[in-house]
Amino acid sequence: MSIRLSHLAENLIGSEIVRLGNEINDRIRKGEKIFNYTIGDFDPAIFPIPKELEDLIVDAYKHHYTNYPPGDGLLELRTAVAAFIREFSGLDYATNEIQIASGGRPLIYTIFKTIVDRGDKVIYAVPSWNNNHYTNMNDAEHCVIETSLENNFMPTAADIAPHIKGAALVCLCTPQNPTGTTLPKEELEKICDLILEENDKRGPDEKKLYLMFDQMYGILTFGDTRHYNPVSVRPAMKAYTIFVDGISKAFAATGVRVGWSMGPAEVISKMKALLSHIGAWAPMAEQKAVAGYLTQTENIQRYLDHYKKELEKRLQHIHEGFISLKNKGYKVDAVAPQAAIYLTIKIDLAGQTLGGQKLNNQGDVTSYILSEAKLAVVPFYAFGADKDSPWYRLSVGTSKIEDIDEMFRKLEAKLKA
Repeated sequence: MSIRLSHLAENLIGSEIVRLGNEINDRIRKGEKIFNYTIGDFDPAIFPIPKELEDLIVDAYKHHYTNYPPGDGLLELRTAVAAFIREFSGLDYATNEIQIASGGRPLIYTIFKTIVDRGDKVIYAVPSWNNNHYTNMNDAEHCVIETSLENNFMPTAADIAPHIKGAALVCLCTPQNPTGTTLPKEELEKICDLILEENDKRGPDEKKLYLMFDQMYGILTFGDTRHYNPVSVRPAMKAYTIFVDGISKAFAATGVRVGWSMGPAEVISKMKALLSHIGAWAPMAEQKAVAGYLTQTENIQRYLDHYKKELEKRLQHIHEGFISLKNKGYKVDAVAPQAAIYLTIKIDLAGQTLGGQKLNNQGDVTSYILSEAKLAVVPFYAFGADKDSPWYRLSVGTSKIEDIDEMFRKLEAKLKA
């Protein structure tokens, strides 16, 4: 029997990452050893949250902080966030310009709902995390920029310029999920200039063009790589930028669910009103604990020094492994790690026959390396890129150092087939 549901429900696009994850979990349950580099999450046994934060969370529950939090978040947390971003990002925001929520997802959803009307143009690059889904959920017009290795899979101002007239929202994420690459300062400046020029052209009664700037991984940069934000490079952008940030990736605290947005007070107040109907607040005890932790600058720096070193060690080791395979003549590649918990890798086997099996397309390649090499990575087409893209996201949040060499031995054996 056929049933009719909402237009949104009937046209919702399923998550390729969830589908792949379900397949991997089935294999693990059946006893297979899978080198699972798919999830943008952490194994707490490898990357625990800071001990000071854990103690504060336990203490908050012991003191019965279990009631509803304020709609915009505890004032002491918003005050602590203001101090934290001033210390680590050089940004100056008042407490009424900060909105707390249960991680980044409800904030992104609310930013879209606050700014984007049906039919509005949303500019985003692919591959990128979930911009295609949020645009689809708002019945907005997709203005998609296909990025390339030449620019480290980041959009440029020249890419954005043809779409900018009449657009409602530009979406940027740097360091980027899924690529682990960053937007250079010069390119960010040019993009900001485009947005400022476009808004100068719009009349007082016209909707302005806003920038959603996701810097959830902003603190996780390696080597000489630096993270830049639009308000620091162009102060006038403060009127048009809504940040997405939080503790999920900065402190391996994905399940603690505390995120924040900073933006113009008028926009933040509307986001607060929307979130009050959704109820996607961070739990009271976690808010209390994070408020206490974000002021512990020395403890934060000590944690980050160790945590980032361990992430970079894994990313560099795997990068070197893929470059070694490439130098041996195999059709693989990797982009040098810059930031976040991700490595961009290339496995270009479509059209080949390996072990008697013809790999007709990239989907076949993904299935082959999972079935035969036991390597699970997420194809860029799961992030909106072209179905034929040979590039993948590899995440090290659950990676055991001792497994990496074994993974490469199995992969090389199957590439030899």
